[in-house]
Amino acid sequence: MRRRRRFPWLSYLLVGAGAVVTVVPFLDMLLTSFKGAGEYGRLPYRFLPEAFELSNYREAFVRLDLPLLFRNSVVATAVITGSVLLTSSLAGYALAKLRFPGRDLIFRLVLATMMFPPFVFFVPHFLILVHWPLAGGNGLLGDGGAGLTVSLAALVMPFLVSGFGIFLMRQFIVSVPDEMLEAARIDGAGEFTVWWRIVVPQTRPVAVTLALLTFVSAWNEYIWALLVSTANPRLMTLPVGIQTLQSYLDPNRMVPVMMAGLMLSVLPVLLLFLLLQKYYIRGVMLSGLK
Repeated sequence: MRRRRRFPWLSYLLVGAGAVVTVVPFLDMLLTSFKGAGEYGRLPYRFLPEAFELSNYREAFVRLDLPLLFRNSVVATAVITGSVLLTSSLAGYALAKLRFPGRDLIFRLVLATMMFPPFVFFVPHFLILVHWPLAGGNGLLGDGGAGLTVSLAALVMPFLVSGFGIFLMRQFIVSVPDEMLEAARIDGAGEFTVWWRIVVPQTRPVAVTLALLTFVSAWNEYIWALLVSTANPRLMTLPVGIQTLQSYLDPNRMVPVMMAGLMLSVLPVLLLFLLLQKYYIRGVMLSGLK
């Protein structure tokens, strides 16, 4: 504390350096989206475009079916975020406040799922969806068709439950006083009512933080969306669609148009964060205190 009081400029310098490292790539992406053909990559490198052009954005709209890409991304992200919030809160409440055989073992298994990268399970998930019974032309035994890989369900099913979300919600629900829950039960409230009326309002800042993290992760998901779109190209999301611009654009023209598409995909995330930043910062602060 004494050292920080004697050298406050050091803290400001570190924070300023971190801000520059974070903001400069985003600023470069924004400025590049307005550059003309051949400007990107020219040496010496220039951040500012020679003339701010909107042709890159028009090109992105022409080359991509943006309404379809936005629809797929919005639907998949909304379903995943809502499912993760619901399942994480319910499971976190059960693991934190209910007593039943195997509770600690289940919690350890949930923690174990966090030790593996998600793409390890992509091939098993895809095979399960291919052989889903009575879907996509499949028979009762899951053979003969494409299963769920040709439907919007394929974009969301592997991400409907989050081990990290269950862990995060459980850690916060543990701190909810048992006396409040017992008082509600004495008044005749069932477990669902206790969860909805008492636990959910107490965990709102953490739920908003989890929602933002899940939204960003689902919105930017690329590998799984690319795998699913190989079975049905109409299931492309924004990240996959923007990446396809590389295949039919002139290299000198490619990067600015791609940056324009990326700016369009980033805008919803920025708007959501600006609207919910108060709750997000509060949730992060509570995470630090916990």
